[in-house]
Amino acid sequence: MLRLTWVQPEDLIGHELRQASQDGRAPTAVAARWRAAGGPEAPLTAGASPTPASPRLRLLATGLLDELADLPSPLTEHEPTDLPAIKSLCPDWPLAADGRTGEAGHGGTPRAPDRPPHPRPVSPARLEAAWLGRAVGCLLGKPVEKLPLTAIRNLARAVGNWPLTTYFTARGVPGDLLARHPWNRRSASTSLAENIDGMPEDDDLNYPLLALLLLQRHGRGFTTTDVARVWLDELPAGRTFTAERVAYRNLLSGLEPPLTARHHNPFREWIGALIRADMHGWTNPGDPAAAAEQAHRDATLTHTGNGVYAAMFTAAVIATAATGDHDIHACLRTGLTVVPPRSRLARAVRQAIGLAHDHADFTTVVDLLHRTHAATHHWVHAVPNTALIAAALTHARGDFTGSICRAVSGGWDTDSNGATAGGIAGLLAGTPDALPERWTAPLKNRLATSVGGLDGSGFDTLARLTHLEASRP
Repeated sequence: MLRLTWVQPEDLIGHELRQASQDGRAPTAVAARWRAAGGPEAPLTAGASPTPASPRLRLLATGLLDELADLPSPLTEHEPTDLPAIKSLCPDWPLAADGRTGEAGHGGTPRAPDRPPHPRPVSPARLEAAWLGRAVGCLLGKPVEKLPLTAIRNLARAVGNWPLTTYFTARGVPGDLLARHPWNRRSASTSLAENIDGMPEDDDLNYPLLALLLLQRHGRGFTTTDVARVWLDELPAGRTFTAERVAYRNLLSGLEPPLTARHHNPFREWIGALIRADMHGWTNPGDPAAAAEQAHRDATLTHTGNGVYAAMFTAAVIATAATGDHDIHACLRTGLTVVPPRSRLARAVRQAIGLAHDHADFTTVVDLLHRTHAATHHWVHAVPNTALIAAALTHARGDFTGSICRAVSGGWDTDSNGATAGGIAGLLAGTPDALPERWTAPLKNRLATSVGGLDGSGFDTLARLTHLEASRP
């Protein structure tokens, strides 16, 4: 029996109830009706419950999703999604490199103005290091995705790889430990040290490729509608997850952005928009404002509020790192200037950076972050994961190995966190040769993907293509 994940109403309702609690919509009465009818909790790790709901229960779930959408949130004032409203709340919003502001474009979404080439475009070598870093960090986290924090630590300790210093391996891990905590089913055959043979496909690498195609076809002035068109043309629906899958379904149902991000989409503040942000930072070196605005137009296809802020923050950090002129601490400070300061994401990132400064042992930092967020947030939510990425980069001072290992060892969305931390640390490293060979050699300069025409691409080729877009007026 096919149980399509991330779209069944009976599986969405539990996640929406949690989202409603987080943004103050008082869902108690709706939750009581769902549970009184025998409705299940949201699946903990999978995207679908093991058995379908009855027609009666599914109809109830659909109606309750609509009711929850109508409940007002007291946080809207401090957590808007509209770009002008976001900018109005950011007193230190960075100046654009060309000194101009965005204007309306076709498709009902903001369009960035044309701009002259940046006076110091990012080098192809730095971009190749960023692509490699993103792939390495993702690959490190793939086998332990969805595993609890204790399992990650025990699997690494069993082979003397704790604190993490290299890829996970099954060699030498006791059988009873693997039986209790098996590797990620989708990734084990391609992401352990003994079987890595090039970079396997992953959505964390598919999305930068899609963003590259987006810029090639539509330029910097792309709209959110353009993002949707590229997805429908090039992204197989089965390679989308969480918010992206719901938005894809909404597009096929005839909904248009930004409603695609809101309609029956309880994942709209999860990590999906963040993992699409790198290309927007890479192609706006030294211009965090433009990077954040590009990321906003991409993110609002699928996300709202803190899910959008996570993408904007990441894009601004990357744009600042791309020039090679700033350390990681300055990059993170700049990233926070494009996030509403009273938002949940801004508070979580500031707290995480503070913890990383205050504690010499990163395990303590991770434990405190989990104590703060784990009980109230899904492991794919943008708030705790962005906080963990910021803490890892801060604690490692932007060092490549230290950053990816800390990000992955902190749990939650391990491959996505490793990818983002690796891409940023790779930029700061500056060249592929600055990345340790034990990390990059197994990738064999080869990336697998389901994005049309790009399967088997080399990271050097992708860096050159990205450089063309970064240099385009």
